[in-house]
Amino acid sequence: MSNKSYKNLFTDKVLQIDPIEKAKTIPSDWYHKEDIHVFEQQNLFNKKWQYVCHIDQIPKASDSYAGEVAGNPIIIFRNTKNEIKAFYNVCKHRGGPLAIKKGTKTVLQCQYHGWTYLDDGSLRGIPDWNLVELFDKKDFGLEPFEVSIWQGLIFARVDTNDFELAQLLEGIEKRIAPLNLSNLQFQREQVYEINCNWKVYVDNYLEGYHIPIVHPELANLLDYRSYVTETEKWYSLQHSPFKNGDNLYSENGGEAFYYFVFPNMMLNILPGRLQMNLVIPVSPTRCKVIFSYFYDETEARKRSGIIKEDIAYSDDIQNEDIEICEAVQRGIQSKVYHQGRFSVKRELGVYHFQSLLKQEIKNAI
Repeated sequence: MSNKSYKNLFTDKVLQIDPIEKAKTIPSDWYHKEDIHVFEQQNLFNKKWQYVCHIDQIPKASDSYAGEVAGNPIIIFRNTKNEIKAFYNVCKHRGGPLAIKKGTKTVLQCQYHGWTYLDDGSLRGIPDWNLVELFDKKDFGLEPFEVSIWQGLIFARVDTNDFELAQLLEGIEKRIAPLNLSNLQFQREQVYEINCNWKVYVDNYLEGYHIPIVHPELANLLDYRSYVTETEKWYSLQHSPFKNGDNLYSENGGEAFYYFVFPNMMLNILPGRLQMNLVIPVSPTRCKVIFSYFYDETEARKRSGIIKEDIAYSDDIQNEDIEICEAVQRGIQSKVYHQGRFSVKRELGVYHFQSLLKQEIKNAI
């Protein structure tokens, strides 16, 4: 479907961006309609920077990480010069996945039929190919992926015509200083499959309004009265001090910073720890959320049990969020719900996200 055809999906009225005091939430069918899902994949995720992994996950030559960006397989690796390279994880023969060939540091090998590629993406070797006619290796090299690194986090994008990564994240580095995320060490990646539209999950993340009801234990940890949401051009920040007392996060003043970066990335920064979340649309009513955990002073934190305790606590919170998000998805798809309204005090982040979404749709159609 062309972007011209998509105009029938969006009326001027629903794309209107009113002040939060007067604004309505996006329509319910945006959370479950197949055409909306396809439109978002083509016109949002294909054009925006996506987090892939941290440099600590590929620390030395020949290390690689396989993931996906807007539904496209990607492989990121270090070559013998310690340079980070990225290609579509797709062999040009018949679409097989690639991996670093065992016993080498510079050769990628297709895990389907064994074609091999050099670290510049050029095709090197093809088994049992001597009878093939009118074939030029230069036409079958790997396709490079554009990547950019910020604070040790590696991002990639499909469409190279959008703005640079520095514009997306402008101001965050200064705000979190002296913390440098490059120095953190990877500990664990966990994937959650959730029966809700990706925007339901994002909406839920972007407000603390639900904390006293959905997360009573977290409500006892955070100073909810001091919970603040700030917005910048492409991201929002929720932050709150922790309540006084002996708790897992009370060191160094104990403040929590929850960054949401449009359209689907979260940086949850607590003392000595980064939890990176990536929300990936799977279908109109399903999404996948990848949690990646990073810490400083990892050996000491392991011995003390802090890492194990932190991940277990985060998992409990996530399960509470999954339960409410799946219930909200059912409610949104019911015949009685169409659009809601915003709490001016508590839902600025949701309003900001949905306004950016409307603007991106306007730009696309």
